[in-house]
Amino acid sequence: MTKTFEAVFFDMDGTFVNSEPHWLAAETELMAEYGHAWTHEDQQYCLGGPLDKVGRYMASLSGEQKSPEFFRDELVKRTIEHFQSDIEYMPGALELLLELKSEGVALGLVTASPEPMMRATLGRLDENHFDVAISGDDVAVTKPSPEAYLLAAKTLGVNIENCIVLEDSNTGISAAKASGAFVIAIPMFISVSPEDRLVVLDSLSGISAKDLEEFYSRDLTEERI
Repeated sequence: MTKTFEAVFFDMDGTFVNSEPHWLAAETELMAEYGHAWTHEDQQYCLGGPLDKVGRYMASLSGEQKSPEFFRDELVKRTIEHFQSDIEYMPGALELLLELKSEGVALGLVTASPEPMMRATLGRLDENHFDVAISGDDVAVTKPSPEAYLLAAKTLGVNIENCIVLEDSNTGISAAKASGAFVIAIPMFISVSPEDRLVVLDSLSGISAKDLEEFYSRDLTEERI
């Protein structure tokens, strides 16, 4: 592979690991205890976080029975418990990660989730293949702010504009775009339209390192026309 980009950053929830069922189960259980039946609309609103927003939303739905901080922390605790019992990768994500690693591409995991959640995910890998891992606890403002992606690029010593970001949610895609990175969106529950420096895929299944290079190179070629 003739590499034309400097690094690839994977979002975690919904991009690298299929965590949404675990979040949904924890959200449903928690809110049922406080008198609210968690709906598809609730899930959509909270998709991609940030967790402070989710905590405020849950507290409001509960009639302020507990603080936003309680709901945020309790949700994280319960979701980690689900993670530890069962976790699966998104189609094609681990295969792409391993291929990129074998090609010598710098790799990062960048998530809005707190560090304990990120560590629980990394702990399920036979080997941590990421060169940098940034959680929501590592930045002052998490996604949709670009700060986490900018920190990941700075840590690796690369130019974020020469990096590829893989994301699935509106929150994450907004953060990636704002950082200046080339974005590949793999939306699960939202609609995303292709645009300048934004490619939209149905899945990472069957996507190779060479495919990423072609997406990125094609965009650069179009910019030069």
